[in-house]
Amino acid sequence: MADQNQDQDYEERQLHIVMVPWLAFGHLIPFLELSKCLAQKGHRISFISTPRNLQRLPKIPPNLSNPHLLNFISFPLPQDNNLPAQAEATIDLPVDQVPYLKKAYDGLEGPVSSFLETSTPDWIIYDFASHWLPSIASRLGVPCVFFSIFNASVNCFFGTPWDLLANDVDLSRMKPEHFTVPPKWIPFPSNLAFRKYEILKVFSGVEVNVSGVSDTYRYATAIQGCEVVAIRSCLEFESEWLGLLEEKLFQKHIIPVGLLPPLAPVQDEIEEDKYEEWVGISEWLDKQEKGSVVYIALGTEAALSREETTELALGLELSELPFFWVLRKPAGSSTDHQDPSVLLPDGFQERTKGRGFVCMSWAPQLRILGHPSVGGFLTHCGWSSIIEGLALGCPLILLPVIHDQALNSRILEWKKIGLEIERDEEDGLFTKESVAKSLRTVVVEEEGEMFRAKVRELRGVFGDKERHDRYVGDFARYLKENRRGMN
Repeated sequence: MADQNQDQDYEERQLHIVMVPWLAFGHLIPFLELSKCLAQKGHRISFISTPRNLQRLPKIPPNLSNPHLLNFISFPLPQDNNLPAQAEATIDLPVDQVPYLKKAYDGLEGPVSSFLETSTPDWIIYDFASHWLPSIASRLGVPCVFFSIFNASVNCFFGTPWDLLANDVDLSRMKPEHFTVPPKWIPFPSNLAFRKYEILKVFSGVEVNVSGVSDTYRYATAIQGCEVVAIRSCLEFESEWLGLLEEKLFQKHIIPVGLLPPLAPVQDEIEEDKYEEWVGISEWLDKQEKGSVVYIALGTEAALSREETTELALGLELSELPFFWVLRKPAGSSTDHQDPSVLLPDGFQERTKGRGFVCMSWAPQLRILGHPSVGGFLTHCGWSSIIEGLALGCPLILLPVIHDQALNSRILEWKKIGLEIERDEEDGLFTKESVAKSLRTVVVEEEGEMFRAKVRELRGVFGDKERHDRYVGDFARYLKENRRGMN
């Protein structure tokens, strides 16, 4: 009887889950959202990152601030002379310096290993960059989850981990142009492919870099070394892609953890020092007509060149639509000015005064997207931004820039959810005319009604917090039933 009670106590106790995300806020935030969801279900989370990254994370709700639920574990990033001082995330660096960040990240292997040896976790949930974690977990007998912050279709595009690691290279995918058609292993109609100018950017990641390890190796090793793959997605959006991953490509148990949609922000979530900024933004939005404003935000890493910034600005002007633009410095720019006139065409702000709001500092994206005046979201097609836009019912204008964004854009166009700004097939440049045409089509023209209707339909999927909480509940139940010592 005592043994039976002991077993029951063991079965009912909380899990200890260690989270190890990559050092990019596009990864840190989804890992944090999943951590919060699991902590809300009573499980203890150890969230590992570096000091400055942990300081920059969003505030944790008071009900989760108990370290017995959500505990932040800080390890200093090993120094590298090629990294600027205090550079601890991709947002702190130009793209060409990110390999040095990966090299420094690999230096966390020792501290993370020591922590795992003494903290006895039930599960480790890790990111693509942690190629060294599966072997540590195996040595300690701790099961692992690879959590992909990308959707299932993007994961499908790159094929099996075995092919990615094989010495016998797939001859059908040796050249960039081979990636401009859908892969042969996709058994259903699809437009999932890069354009030539896009794949040339991606190809740099498949080569061994200064970290000594290619991104392809990191990703494939992460998949091979786990017991289960968690995907930030849901069956309602891409059931066929999730099935293809599990049955053919990864041959691992695939668990969709839902979209982890944001909660609609409430007034007291704005920090005191940001409140005056929000008041100014809110007053401007309140003056605009319902569904008329285009919100432009291209993420934390996808900065445009000066030429692209100019064409985008002139396209906004040509569209004659009101707009709110969160403007970042162009890639490689050395300017630290917060004055947008330094980056914008001469006279642009004067010509668009009253109908345009250019912001170069903090902007509360969820509040803006949720405002009744916003009728379109010009996005870089990062998966998190797509989820936020659709959860709040914003029609999408698509301008993919880097990484997985191009593939996300193809899927959205295929499903008639968004319209991509037309670009030159060779160099990827766009014109002010193509910007204006796409904006007007999605926001005001009659032919854009199919996009607006589709977004209204999908809001019920992307914005359904209870639905996605059930996905996390199913994931937590799997972890509990399959933790160390249960099999």
